Amino acid sequence: MLPTSFYLDCDTPTIARRLLGKILVCETDAGITSGIIVETEAYLSSGDPASHSARGKTKRNACMFGPPGTSYIYISYGVHYCMNVVCQPAGIGEAVLIRALEPVEGIELMRSRRGHRPEKELTNGPGKLCQAMGIDLALNGHDLAFSPLYLLDGPPPAQIGCSGRIGISVGRDLPLRFYVVGNKFVSRSPRH
Repeated sequence: MLPTSFYLDCDTPTIARRLLGKILVCETDAGITSGIIVETEAYLSSGDPASHSARGKTKRNACMFGPPGTSYIYISYGVHYCMNVVCQPAGIGEAVLIRALEPVEGIELMRSRRGHRPEKELTNGPGKLCQAMGIDLALNGHDLAFSPLYLLDGPPPAQIGCSGRIGISVGRDLPLRFYVVGNKFVSRSPRH
């Protein structure tokens, strides 16, 4: 499992790139699901109007402020769970949104949770991957070095792309979205 030291020696955009190729695993009573991280977005504590920490610490975003290597999970639009990896020392509200996975284990379980959609559509978005893997608010603040939700090491991708972020109204043009070039599970092609 990825140790806390993985998050301590570089900035959040670098960690967002380094998370590509790592494996996210979730163990539930229904079974184990896992996937290779193929798309991430960095959210910063300053100069980033789209970050949940832009206006300071609140009850909702408290987990985003550390410690590093823990999860920050929130509900988007009152419907979808989204999972982030907190990646800076406690007190600094920065995290990496996990935007898409390439399914590896528990694909049939993912499919049942996602309404029997095609494999390509199981985890190609932050809300989709949380639904497919059974990730919800009960795992908010969880240490990602331990079961039931954890990260494993994996090989870095051959080519990493960078673009503006997706699905936000401010800070869209900041080059803080990273993805595995050519991977069919990436949520969508970059804007040009």
